Amino acid sequence: MQVQVNTHNGVEGREAMELWANEEVNAGLARFKDHVTRVEVHISDENSGKAGADDKRCVMEARVAHQHPAAVTHHAPTVDEAFRGALRKLKHLLESTLDRRNDHRDRDSVRRDIDAAPVIDETPAA
Repeated sequence: MQVQVNTHNGVEGREAMELWANEEVNAGLARFKDHVTRVEVHISDENSGKAGADDKRCVMEARVAHQHPAAVTHHAPTVDEAFRGALRKLKHLLESTLDRRNDHRDRDSVRRDIDAAPVIDETPAA
């Protein structure tokens, strides 16, 4: 699974953040590594130099094989909280999407194969 981290100008510690985010995404989404080909992380400070409530934003987009990309957004007062919130949302989204896709394949259909149905002998007994 490839992780691409993009930070905007208002976010400090770009290189350290990219390493940290890469490790966290790989650890948090480890069970989906066979399904997810790439995760893009976009971290930004919406108010840049000004202080404000919930002004840090993290957008995560997961590229799932043979499906449309799945994206989530989380706003928080700190970059760490925004990142962890987005990771939690993405994990939940992937769980529900992939588990639902895999779950229905393990169930029996209500439509049975007619050839596989038991044959009832209706000949009268003599």
